[in-house]
Amino acid sequence: MCKHLFRQCNNNMASVHSKNTKPEMIVRRGLWERGFRYRLNHKRLPGHPDLVLRKYRTCIFVNGCFWHGHHIHLPFGDLQFTIESSECCRIPKTNTSFWVNKISRNKERDKEEQRKLAEMGWHCITVWECELKPKEREQTLDSIAFTLNHIYLQDRQIPKSYESAEPEYLMAAEENT
Repeated sequence: MCKHLFRQCNNNMASVHSKNTKPEMIVRRGLWERGFRYRLNHKRLPGHPDLVLRKYRTCIFVNGCFWHGHHIHLPFGDLQFTIESSECCRIPKTNTSFWVNKISRNKERDKEEQRKLAEMGWHCITVWECELKPKEREQTLDSIAFTLNHIYLQDRQIPKSYESAEPEYLMAAEENT
């Protein structure tokens, strides 16, 4: 009986994929329809982001609420307090310590990877699975598109130091007559 349950548990865990998940496909289709082009799972970047938009220097992570602990507040250091499930992430009642440790490691790894990406000059956007429910999906995709366009324009702005400079510095390619 135990072997059967163990095999069933392994089969369930094996069916959980990290690429081409339903939430990721929703984001990919939504961005493609809005004219954004991207690369998938870039191997050279920390964390292998789900989507990489080089033109925008932006990485998008599409996170499952359970696996990445959305709205879950985990213990910090030696502080001990109860961990409560959120609307979109329910911590299992069996083997709770295992799941709490796993989710906390995932959250710490996510923070570290995004910190490394920021140091490399990349912007990071995290999209949560619960934000892609049918009622909220279009609003989420529109806000991603707005954020990407904002990043693009902000990165290509003329620095303030050039705006206050003398006109002759701004027209370096033209000859003075």
